[in-house]
Amino acid sequence: MRLTMPTTVIEGTPITVMPFRENAVIGTVSLPALLQIVPSPRREEDPKALSSASGQVRQHAEIRSQVQRTLKATGKGRNATSYAEYIAAGLNGEWGDAWSLPPITFWHAGEVAAISEELIAGTGLRTITVAPGATVVAVDGETQLTAWHDLFDNPERFGLAYGQLVAVRIPFEMYLGLSAADARQVFHDRNVLGVDVSKNLSMSMDQRDLATRLAHRVADAVKVEIDGRVIPFSKLVNASKRQVGRTDPEVVTLSALRALVVTTIFGRGGLNLSSETIGEAELPRGADASLVERTVVAGLAGLISEFADTFLARQAITAPAVIAGIGVAAHRTMPWADSLNGGLHPDDLRGLLSSVCWERQAAYWEGIAAKTGTSGRLNFSGGVKDSGGRVADAILYPSTEAGRKVRGLAA
Repeated sequence: MRLTMPTTVIEGTPITVMPFRENAVIGTVSLPALLQIVPSPRREEDPKALSSASGQVRQHAEIRSQVQRTLKATGKGRNATSYAEYIAAGLNGEWGDAWSLPPITFWHAGEVAAISEELIAGTGLRTITVAPGATVVAVDGETQLTAWHDLFDNPERFGLAYGQLVAVRIPFEMYLGLSAADARQVFHDRNVLGVDVSKNLSMSMDQRDLATRLAHRVADAVKVEIDGRVIPFSKLVNASKRQVGRTDPEVVTLSALRALVVTTIFGRGGLNLSSETIGEAELPRGADASLVERTVVAGLAGLISEFADTFLARQAITAPAVIAGIGVAAHRTMPWADSLNGGLHPDDLRGLLSSVCWERQAAYWEGIAAKTGTSGRLNFSGGVKDSGGRVADAILYPSTEAGRKVRGLAA
């Protein structure tokens, strides 16, 4: 007797999807199913693991290499570990609702095993079946994919349990049946044509960064009067640029205001931290988040309010290096400042600042926070690290050559 072989049974992983093009779909898939469909990029680049892998895995690795960068050559492997830590913190509730992962973009080489009829008439919603051993490659989001593999391989390392991972669903988009050349083009377009978010704009959105939060709070705490209207100073803070242009309605950048916060917290050492993420664990000895928040917001809001006219006139006080230098001086009024850099009364600080000539003139600022260009125009483009220390010394030590210069007393 001979058995009849099945002709209609389709084996594989069924996934519910929504088409958005004739050859592309979006959907979500459980993490265990996803990791069965798409092998670990880290393992596919491990020569020892690959040498003992199945022919299907070696073939997948070869096709992947045609449309993806290697983890080792690009630093993606290290980034995947950081990504896994971020995901684990999100799954453990550390970020609350304020965390997000972009959909992973996959390329399914060849035809899928099966496509169902519409599950709900007129919606396009249907099920596709990915056959065992199908070639599915992440052409965008591979660092995230690697992070998910790392989490599933060793959840305890990241403070997770398998139960948490089994319940996860991953959003994705998938291109079906593209040639390798077309898949490479998708990779190119996703990684080259997009416009990166500027560091200043990105930093302005990061509410986990203590300095950014405090900069926003300082700006919101100050009210200024313009043409008879009282408005929050925050409306005059530009969050997207490194420098404010002449025609911009704002008078200072958020990055400069953040540098003021950082140097007020850390003093001179803050000049090297102006571009670093500041968490509560990085605060100086004797300074907890609650104390820092109260004193820094109140102190800096008071200073900006007192010198509001100077800010509104876009004078030198708005330059990043100058405002950072003010922060170094303001640090000396903070209760956690050490004995060598503390003990300055807020009234004395205001006296030091009131005697400064804030007009953007070379007689006051050239060689301290600015230089004269070939056109004869005074340029304040010097960075916080380059000039902030000189500004602080000029403010704090009136009898020095620099101190006399910024006060219009130089010979």
